[in-house]
Amino acid sequence: MSSPILRFAPSPNGHLHLGHAFSALFTWRAATTLSGMALLRIEDIDSLRCKPEFDVTIREDLAWLGLVWPEPVMRQSARLAAYRDAAARLGDLLYPCTCTRAEIAARAIATDPDGAPLYDGHCLHHPRRDRMPQYRLRMDEAIAQAGVLEVAELPVNGIDLEPSHPRSREASPARWGDAVIVRKDTPTSYHLSVVVDDAAQGVTHVTRGMDLHAATDLHVLLHKLLGLPSPIYAHHQLIRDGDALKLSKSKGSPSLKSLRESGWSAQRVLAQLGF
Repeated sequence: MSSPILRFAPSPNGHLHLGHAFSALFTWRAATTLSGMALLRIEDIDSLRCKPEFDVTIREDLAWLGLVWPEPVMRQSARLAAYRDAAARLGDLLYPCTCTRAEIAARAIATDPDGAPLYDGHCLHHPRRDRMPQYRLRMDEAIAQAGVLEVAELPVNGIDLEPSHPRSREASPARWGDAVIVRKDTPTSYHLSVVVDDAAQGVTHVTRGMDLHAATDLHVLLHKLLGLPSPIYAHHQLIRDGDALKLSKSKGSPSLKSLRESGWSAQRVLAQLGF
């Protein structure tokens, strides 16, 4: 059998913070535990928010933490054709949607696992062609086609992955409703690109924060629909601020770059995070 392959896949739309550092360190530690290797992947499909200077800083931050990775690094912006092909393979399971966020919120009677208004399928019955569409998954038909879906997960204890036999649970992608698979501004979405890229890189184990635990169910569904292997998953704790809120680029959580420039050492970051 080939060696396990893991990956850390940040987006260059801002500077990394301590939460990203924890995820990267956890991934590299898990790769060592599994006698595998960790890859770096740059998820830069958002052409408006992703900037070259953030890409440079990501690499500087990771090197400062003592993490190394094989070259060349995969970049999503160079793989748009692969995402178009994957979306085409989904065929009639995708349908165009032109609803605005305000329209979706006004009609919603429930929320998805991220707390966003759950889409009601309006464009399935009331299509319009005067706006640029995004493409959604016909969730009911997709689940019927895929059948029972299982997620294989390894337990996590703090900063340690427990490399025992993975536990299996049934996936519940229906709670995402008709999820967006192809955005208006790019021929993919986070959900589609991450599934396609993990398969292309031979990723066997996906380590990421608990904030993406529910998204795993949607990803396993896409694996099945596209005929791709499904990795083993491990979801670690989130690093939170003094108000018990998840660290975030959008909130201006202190960046690794700012900590480094203020005199923090890499050893202090590792100690702060329990490594």
